[in-house]
Formats: sequence, C-alpha cells, structure tokens
Amino acid sequence: MSEARPCIICVAITGSLPTKADNPAVPISVAEQVESTQEAFEAGASIVHAHVRNEDGTPSSDPERFARLMEGIRAHCPGMIMQLSTGGRSGAGRTRGGMLALRPDMASLSVGSNNFPTRVYENPPDLVDWLAAEMRTHGVKPEIEAFDLSHIHQAAAMNRDGRIPGRLYVQFVMGVKNAMPVDRDVFDYYRRTVSRLAPEAEWCGAGIGRHQITLNEWCIAAGGHVRTGLEDNVRLDATTLAPSNAALVRRAAALCAEHGRPVASWRQARAILGLREA
Repeated sequence: MSEARPCIICVAITGSLPTKADNPAVPISVAEQVESTQEAFEAGASIVHAHVRNEDGTPSSDPERFARLMEGIRAHCPGMIMQLSTGGRSGAGRTRGGMLALRPDMASLSVGSNNFPTRVYENPPDLVDWLAAEMRTHGVKPEIEAFDLSHIHQAAAMNRDGRIPGRLYVQFVMGVKNAMPVDRDVFDYYRRTVSRLAPEAEWCGAGIGRHQITLNEWCIAAGGHVRTGLEDNVRLDATTLAPSNAALVRRAAALCAEHGRPVASWRQARAILGLREA
C-alpha cells in the first residue's frame, strides 16, 4: 500500500441524467443542491463537481444558475473547492464554457471524443483548445476527464505545450456503457501512464453505477483520490437507494479509514492541487 497521504473526496452531486424518479434524493433545484453539498462537505468531501438544471429538471449550462449555486455553496461550505462541469450533455459548443468567467476553482475538461451509451460524446480539438484557453484566462484548473487512454496522452501533450499549465489532475472514468469498462489491468496501466507522461500529476477515479465502490477502493488503496456521488450512482447496493450524497461520501471515507488514508480537508486538498486559498 502507498504512504498514508490524504485522500481527496470529490462529490458529484447531480449530473445531467439522474432524476427523482431514479432516486428522490437527487438534488435538482439550486437550494436542494446547496443543502446536499453542505451535508457532503460535512461528511468529508472537499470538492463539489456541479451541474445545473432547468426548472423542469433538464440539464443546463446557464451561467446565472451556476452563479447562484456557487454563491450558496460558498456561503454554506467555506473553503470547499468548486468544480463546474463543461460536459456535453448540458450544452453544445462554446455554451459549455459560458460559466468559466465566474472563476470557479476548477472545471471538468474532456480532451477527446468517445462513445456513450446512446451517442458519441463529441469533444473536437478546436472546442477543447477553446475551453482550455478560457480556463487559462480565468485562472480555472482543469480536471481532465479521461474516458480513454488517448485522453491521457492528449492531456500530457497539452500540458507540455502550455495549453494546460501547471500540475495535471487526471480522472479515470470507467464503467460508461460503450466506453472503457472497469478493468483492473487497464486501471493500473492508466496509473503507470500518468506517472510516466506527467510524473507530477495527481489522479483520481470515477466508477459508474455499481462500479463506484470498486473504483473508490482501487484508488484509495493505490494512493489516488476518489469521486463519489449521485451523478454516477444512485444506490448503495443492488436493492438499496443511497439516501443522500453524504451517505456515499461517508462510504468513501470509511474505505479511507480501512486503508489507513486520512480524508483530505479542504485546505489539504487545495494544497495538493495547487489551488489558491479560498
């Protein structure tokens, strides 16, 4: 096992797809999201990965909604790292980055395309470069969402040529239907590839659905960081819905304890990721 270094827990509170029909605990309104985030923060999450929804629950990239969400979270979760989604389910083209001018601490950045369950997740190079440039302009640290090995190589190349400055933070996304399955050999190869191409990088993992707990344990045991939350998984097990985002955070924190890893405070998380003080 790796040294007992603090483990950052990121909570993905809402996403673009889960609804209250899937799990009544999924927070949809800004007020619900703030309340759910505060509970997760108190349970040990130091990063919140945030999406916003329209009044009817459909996904949105509306900067005004993001601004209200950020205001609420900063008021109730002082110091927590705000990470906004630029994902393609919430908007098209440059509308995906319209909230970056709000200067969140971080934002997700997918640097290549891949298959999703029913569509192609398109991230053309010109849009990737524009999003990366907007993040540089506004002092936003990207979290690289790696759905494929090529995305790790592309992120490393963008880091070398300055399009993504500073120390990389790479998230392995595994378990999306028609994309990379949850495979331990692949996971270990991803880790080695990041270490080889970007030795200073930090990394984490996100497992979709029932695979969330698997990726949580693999990452914690191997010295990385974790993502949990109702965006990726609405259940505790096959028959039990997760009662809250906080419950999933507490489950990840319990795994940290089992593996002798302290849960990173928001101050420790900011230091690990090289982020400005809150």
